[in-house]
Amino acid sequence: MEKIPLFVVVGPTAGGKSAYAIQKATELGGEIISGDSMQIYREMDIGTAKPSKEEMEGIPHHLIDICDITEPFSAARFVTLAKEAIKDVVSRGKVPIIAGGTGLYIDTLVSGTELSATEDDPVLRERLFAEANEFGADALHAKLAEIDPESASAIHPNNVKRVVRALEMYYNTGVTKSELDRRSKLRESEYDAHTVYIIPRERETIYNRIDARVDVMFEMGLEKEVEALVAKGLRKTPTASQAIGYKEFYPYFDGLYGIDSVKEAICLNTRHYAKRQLTWFNRKPADEIIYI
Repeated sequence: MEKIPLFVVVGPTAGGKSAYAIQKATELGGEIISGDSMQIYREMDIGTAKPSKEEMEGIPHHLIDICDITEPFSAARFVTLAKEAIKDVVSRGKVPIIAGGTGLYIDTLVSGTELSATEDDPVLRERLFAEANEFGADALHAKLAEIDPESASAIHPNNVKRVVRALEMYYNTGVTKSELDRRSKLRESEYDAHTVYIIPRERETIYNRIDARVDVMFEMGLEKEVEALVAKGLRKTPTASQAIGYKEFYPYFDGLYGIDSVKEAICLNTRHYAKRQLTWFNRKPADEIIYI
């Protein structure tokens, strides 16, 4: 099987992936396919650091602004849409360039992993989230630990969304998530991927970049953007509601704390996210490493 050449740019948030991908697209005659799980949403612009038309420098970008905030999104859907975008780019003689920091999405696409097919159960999911709200995230995580200790050890108790998904998979299939993962078939990838990993030499570098980026986001009107989206029901959405840069405003709008606390929470949560990204990508092989 002749594999499709694919250029992949990964790394932590605020590391300069978008700018580098645009540079490579200019050099290679490429088009960019976003590997960011939140830039897919329309109107979520400032908080997701979505590149502006000017910043895109005329390079076509795919999988940006493709969903309303009410729509759920998943790795499986990303893979489907990304494959379609890659075929489209290649059909026009261009080089597909994946750029983003959502490691699960990108790894699943590039590796050729066949995701487990399980039906969504919105009613069950809502009940599990309600349990987490009533009894606490640790209690829900403990329930998963009884059923599927392997998955529980890999999922942080505070990641309620993933805990709920693992429980949902078990209740709907009678098989644990860890076992479903084992059963999922790893096919030979259809891509010949060249992966570039952009990484800071010191974590303080990326933390400083995050703080500076958050300052700019507030100057650009992040509060008004989130306020408008909350008015459209952001807090009740299945996926978009959990976006960093947005969820930190909910207590502020409820009058529980001030705007300075919102900014601090966004910086802190983004730092934690960058740390998780570094941990994820450090475990993966890269063809090229660029230090910042």
